[in-house]
Amino acid sequence: MSSVLPLIAVIVTVIAGWALIKRVQTHMVLLFAGLAILICVALAGVGFLPKGVKPSGFWLFDIFSTLKSIATKQSSGIGFLIMTAGGFAAYMDRIGAAKALVDVAVKPLSALKAPYLVLAFGYVVGQMLVTVIPSAAGLAMLLLVALFPILKAVGVSAAAAAAVIGTSAGMTFAPTAGTASLAAKVGGLDPIIYLVQYQLPLAIPTLIVAAIAHYFVQRYYDKKGDDQVAEVVEVKKVDVPVVPKWYAFFPVLPIALLIIFSKLVVSSIKLDTVAALFMVWVLVVIVEWIRLRDVKKIFKDGMAMFQAMGKMFTGIVALIICAEFFATGLKTSGLIDVIINSANGVGAGMGVMTVILTAIVSLVTFLTGSGVGAYSSFASLAPDVAAGFGGSVEALVTPMQFASGMIRAMSPVAGVIIAVAGAAGVSPMAIVRRTWIPMTLGLITTLIFNQIFFG
Repeated sequence: MSSVLPLIAVIVTVIAGWALIKRVQTHMVLLFAGLAILICVALAGVGFLPKGVKPSGFWLFDIFSTLKSIATKQSSGIGFLIMTAGGFAAYMDRIGAAKALVDVAVKPLSALKAPYLVLAFGYVVGQMLVTVIPSAAGLAMLLLVALFPILKAVGVSAAAAAAVIGTSAGMTFAPTAGTASLAAKVGGLDPIIYLVQYQLPLAIPTLIVAAIAHYFVQRYYDKKGDDQVAEVVEVKKVDVPVVPKWYAFFPVLPIALLIIFSKLVVSSIKLDTVAALFMVWVLVVIVEWIRLRDVKKIFKDGMAMFQAMGKMFTGIVALIICAEFFATGLKTSGLIDVIINSANGVGAGMGVMTVILTAIVSLVTFLTGSGVGAYSSFASLAPDVAAGFGGSVEALVTPMQFASGMIRAMSPVAGVIIAVAGAAGVSPMAIVRRTWIPMTLGLITTLIFNQIFFG
């Protein structure tokens, strides 16, 4: 039976893909897809228990021991980092520090007079802000309040402004972002080292190409002037307190500390990412206490950190657990070995496999509108694939991770695209026709420079 396991894995994967396209709950689809494959693997007598997990004596119990092992590892490792980062971002938003940062970052754009140059720089600013505001939807809402009026005031259309804002989180190269943290973990790297050595060399040329493409694409469609205008969904100003402009420094502070106390600067002292986030959170609570003197309110706001951590677990961390359970089924079924052997048989190398896996992530992201779900499902397969080709794990996961964000900005069913389309008063398809060229050119640039630098 073991010889047909790869075929069973393919069939289950296709069914799971169909379910995701039909927008069945992603976590449960991946969980039951992994369960179905592992049951077949167990019945075939093939070993599947993770390293360090002792057999129970009954294969069904072993399957759930595998799920427990994955959940424990993710919840205490990369999962806890993602939860903490999400909690910190929520607290920064709660006290108004995130809005202060966005206001400070976009204000210089209002001094420029060339409309489409302002638009291109607006895209660059948005992509830089994603390093400290890693939520695509959260960043888009802030930019719709702060950047959208500036872009409209200089003379670009509402659809052009919305298209730029919708793509602002295309490359999530923030060291605290969920997909970036997962990529660093898969590659066995510190998030800051992964950012500097692998993400930035690809992000910089990609950013330049996408910004130039935005300049020409948005100008072309604005001159064409055939957007079908619908009812505008009013974007309410973010209901956060007014804070001093120097609060804009707080969201950036953890990253600054992580860069300083790393191998890049002060190598004798090592600062953990989670510790940095908690430390700055406590510091800001103390600053708020000194500034406002309202202990009840300040401590209530501080709880936003823990409340958001819980939401991050139910959203992203639980998804990563289910995705790795599914990936475990694919690996133990022998499907990955078949793919690697087949690719080697036809002379395909690491570069070709990178393109193939990036294309798969892109397709799933486009159809589902979820970059995290698509990337999480395939990221944990990267070490086995890279080992099979003798290549770098980082060179495989970085284009996949960038694709999960850039292709999301091309999906008409993605939440961020639907939101910005409503603000512009056009359909999501009208936004997508303005985003697909910049994002496609950006992804091609990523793949080219990935091959140049790390191929």
